[in-house]
Amino acid sequence: GMPFWSSEHQQQETMKRGFGTTFQAGALWSSMTLAENIGLALRQYTDLSHTAIRDVAAYKLMLVGLAGFEDYYPNEISGGMMKRAGLARAMALDPEILFFDEPSAGLDPLSSQRLDELILRLREAFGTTVVLVSHEIPSILRTADFCIYLDPETGTMGAYGPPKSFLQAGQHPKVHAFFTQARID
Repeated sequence: GMPFWSSEHQQQETMKRGFGTTFQAGALWSSMTLAENIGLALRQYTDLSHTAIRDVAAYKLMLVGLAGFEDYYPNEISGGMMKRAGLARAMALDPEILFFDEPSAGLDPLSSQRLDELILRLREAFGTTVVLVSHEIPSILRTADFCIYLDPETGTMGAYGPPKSFLQAGQHPKVHAFFTQARID
């Protein structure tokens, strides 16, 4: 692939259209219905008709288990549903890469597990690369093939590899402690 930061502005804009981003708090526009939230990027970046945009929004909501919720506003749905609506919005332009910021923050363990399973199903179905920032150990272990641990004390990469490898005591005591929630004194 092309390096993002050293590319020209127009190339960066083109590359950004291949990114989908979900935010920790959902970040849906409260004054717009779910369909309108999803349709925003489609209106901005495509020449699709109003009807086609509505159809795409309905399809994306169906993919995340929210068929029939097109005309609901964010304040009319639960936190877990809002996370899924945010995921539908992030998928509006069929991105090659989906970025997740703490996807399961604020969810109960069952809703968190269901969201992880949905992310994995969508990843498999669409061949999307998923980049996930999380502190939730069960979620990391369920979803990640490869993990980078960022050391909060040094601001550097502490270790990288398959997340299950960090459950084994070894070369990275801090990382092992984080993954096993053990204390290191």
